[in-house]
Amino acid sequence: MKTIAAWFFTIVAAGVILFQLALAAGAPWGEWAMGGAFPGQFPPTLRVAAVVQAVLLTGMALVVLTRATVFVPRWARHARWLIWVVVAYSVIGLILNLITPSAGERALWAPVTLIMLVSSLVVASGSATANAPSIHPSK
Repeated sequence: MKTIAAWFFTIVAAGVILFQLALAAGAPWGEWAMGGAFPGQFPPTLRVAAVVQAVLLTGMALVVLTRATVFVPRWARHARWLIWVVVAYSVIGLILNLITPSAGERALWAPVTLIMLVSSLVVASGSATANAPSIHPSK
C-alpha cells in the first residue's frame, strides 16, 4: 500500500511540476495559480517562484519515494522526519487551495492537494523497514 501511495504522490506531483514549469516558461495559465491574481502570463518574479516550486515538489517526491523504499531504500529511515515536512506542506497546500478566491483554482487544485496529502500520509504512517531490502546475508 505504501509503495502504491508513493507512486500516486509522485505521479500527481509530476503533473503539478509540469504545470509550474509551463507557468515559468510563459504559459498563460496565471488564473489557475496564486489565487488567480495574475491572469495570463506570470510576471518574471512569479516565473522564478514557479521554478522554485517545481524544484521543491521534485524534492518532496524523492522524499516520499525514499521513505516508501522505492528510491534509495537505504536512506528510508533518514527520511522519516522529512516525510512529515511533506505531509505538513500538503496540509498547507490543501488549506490554501480550499480558501482561494479563484473558483477554478479551488476546483482543480484542492482535489490534487488532497490526493498528495492522503498519499504522503499513507507513506508517513508506514514503517521504513516494511519494504526495505535486508542488509544482512541470509544464512
